[in-house]
Amino acid sequence: MKDTRLEKKQFGETPEGEKVYKYTLRNVDGMEVDIINYGGIISRWTSKDKDGNQGNIVLNFNDLRSYMEGGAFLGALIGRFANRISNSSFTLDKKKYELNKNESENHLHGGEKGFDKVVWNAATRIRMESASLILTYTSHHMEEGYPGNLDVKVTYTLKNDNALEVQYEASTDRPTIINLTQHSYFNLSADFSRDILDHELLLNAESYLPVNNELIPIGEYRAVKGTPFDFGKYRAIGDSIFNNDEQLLIGKGYDHCWILDTEKGDLELAASLYHWRSGRRLEVYTTEPSIQFYSGNLLSGYCTIDKKMIYGKRQGLCLETQHYPDSPNQPRFPSVRLDPGKDYCTKTIYKLSVV
Repeated sequence: MKDTRLEKKQFGETPEGEKVYKYTLRNVDGMEVDIINYGGIISRWTSKDKDGNQGNIVLNFNDLRSYMEGGAFLGALIGRFANRISNSSFTLDKKKYELNKNESENHLHGGEKGFDKVVWNAATRIRMESASLILTYTSHHMEEGYPGNLDVKVTYTLKNDNALEVQYEASTDRPTIINLTQHSYFNLSADFSRDILDHELLLNAESYLPVNNELIPIGEYRAVKGTPFDFGKYRAIGDSIFNNDEQLLIGKGYDHCWILDTEKGDLELAASLYHWRSGRRLEVYTTEPSIQFYSGNLLSGYCTIDKKMIYGKRQGLCLETQHYPDSPNQPRFPSVRLDPGKDYCTKTIYKLSVV
């Protein structure tokens, strides 16, 4: 009899002697999601194609050392702040906080040791219709430069309808900022020798945030209509990525934040990704106000182990649901402030099907 299952295996050990485990969530359709409690990383995700064959649709490494050294935030939970903060600083209640610099003068994805590089506490839950992994972590006051002791809980739940729900929760003991996301690289072909340019993408957005040469938003909301950034209808990623467009040249492809056409806080469709060869479709629903679409432009420079390239340019893409980049320094953007007594709670659902 088929049922939901959850298995646990040791995946490795950090240099400090912390044991790392791999948790496999399995549903009645045979879909499996592997998650390691180092970085909350999704290290494998199988999905059927139109012929019924299971294939892994996320870029991954085979061992813990590779995740610790290989770069590119492959499959990881991102925090305290997803995306970039300009000049690695922000001001809160008239006090300036200096963050660790890890991308030139800027702060990216939580810094030198963000949530992608810590060992999370893990608990599991099995129900008839789902299997869940509950990860918790306390980020201490001034970790990477952020104020406040921040208690974080992220729950991955694989359901029998082939949806993976990611729920983010947090609380703090003093005012701080927060912006969490998931950084899996998808390739729905399940053939990582292929790039993602033949994937068709739909983004539920009428505007996006143009950036400067350091990929920091310039503060403008720019309409997508009539530009290479218009994915209002399904369109192949490769259709316009080589256009002589200033923003595409700056990003070396797509690495921008789209402003979602959704009601504030409602769980609505943000993006849909389709690969016609395999028949796989990935739908992304979120309560977040924006989504960062990154077309894997720099993978060949960051996914290296022992100086050997593991993945090449555009062999995977990210769809990162989040608040806007550099929000603490841009008054026009929605607030990312979290105060004591308030709860941070957002949800994103990735739903797979065959079309």
